[in-house]
Amino acid sequence: MRCRIAIEGHLDPSWQEWFESLEIFPEASGRTVLRGRLVDQAALYRVLLKIHSLGLVLLSLNTDEFLSEGQL
Repeated sequence: MRCRIAIEGHLDPSWQEWFESLEIFPEASGRTVLRGRLVDQAALYRVLLKIHSLGLVLLSLNTDEFLSEGQL
C-alpha cells in the first residue's frame, strides 16, 4: 500500500529505520512527510504506533486511493 503521513516538526533522516520502508522528507513548512510503500495494514499500524509512542503530532494520513503517482 502506498502511504503518505505528515507529522509536525522535523525528523532527522537517521530515524529512517523506525518507520518501516517509508522515506523521511523534512519540509520548509516545519513538518515532515513520511512516504513510500508499506507491505500491509499491520505495517501501517506499527508506524502509527511509533508516531504515537514518540509523542509526535500526526497532521495527515493518505493511502492508496488518495495518492496519485505524482504525490508519492
